[in-house]
Amino acid sequence: MNIVCIGAHPDDPEFYAGASLTLWAAQGHKVLSVSLTDGRIGHHADQPDALAARRAAEAREAARRGGYETVILGYPDGELEPTLEARRRIVRLIRETGADVVLGHRSVDYHPDHRYAGLLLQDAAFMVTVPHFCPETPALRRNPIFLNMMDRFTRPAPVRADLPVDADAAMDRKWALLDAMESQFYEWLPWLEGRPDAAPPATDPQARMAFLREFYSPWLSWVAGRHRDALRRWYGARGDAIAFAEVFEVSEYGRQPDEAELRALCPAL
Repeated sequence: MNIVCIGAHPDDPEFYAGASLTLWAAQGHKVLSVSLTDGRIGHHADQPDALAARRAAEAREAARRGGYETVILGYPDGELEPTLEARRRIVRLIRETGADVVLGHRSVDYHPDHRYAGLLLQDAAFMVTVPHFCPETPALRRNPIFLNMMDRFTRPAPVRADLPVDADAAMDRKWALLDAMESQFYEWLPWLEGRPDAAPPATDPQARMAFLREFYSPWLSWVAGRHRDALRRWYGARGDAIAFAEVFEVSEYGRQPDEAELRALCPAL
C-alpha cells in the first residue's frame, strides 16, 4: 500500500501515528510523512530560519530511523490557511503518491494549523477523484481511505477508535522517532510546560531517553485507557494489557471501509 500521513508540523505524524508508520514501513508498505508547515516558530529560543532548517533535519533523521520517507511543504508555521492553492497542492500530492490511505488531523484541535490541516484534508478527500480539478495530475480512480489521527478533544465529539492499533511492540521505534525531534521533545514542549531544564543534556542519551518516556508516557498511555473497549473488541483478552495504542477514526469524506478491510489494514494484527 501507499500510506501518506499529513501533519501540520514536522513532528505531528511521528507523535500521533509514529508506531503505526514504522509498523507499516516494516511490513513493506510505502510510507510518506508530510509536514504542511516548516515549523519555524515552534521554539522559545531558536530563530525562525535556523529552526526551520533544524526541524527539517530532525524530520529526515526520524524518517531514516523509521524506514519511511518525509517531505515538508513549507507553509509558514502558525499561518496555515485552508486556501485553494493549498488544497490543490495536497490533491496533487495524494494523486502523485497513489495513496491508498491518508492520515491526518481532525479539524477539532487546540492549534489553528492542526485545525486547518484537518479542513484541507476534508476538502481534498473528494477532489482527488475529480478529473477536471488539477487536471495536470491524473485523478485517482478510487478514493483513498482517509483516517483521522488520535487526539484528546471532546467537542463536538471525541475521536472514534475505528482502527485501534496495539502500539506496544513498536514503542521502542516510536520513542526513537521522538528522540530525533530534539528541538521539540527535549526543548520546546518542556518549556511550554514550565520545565525548561527538565531534559538531560545530549551527552547523556540514556538519561535523555528515560526523560522522554517519563514525560510523554502519560499522554500516550492515556489513549489506550480511553479506548480500552475498542482494544478488547479487536484484540480479545490481550486488549486489557495493551499499554500504548494509536487510534484512528474513519473520515466521512473518503472511502468507507468495512471492519474487515480495517482489520486487514491494521499493522498490529
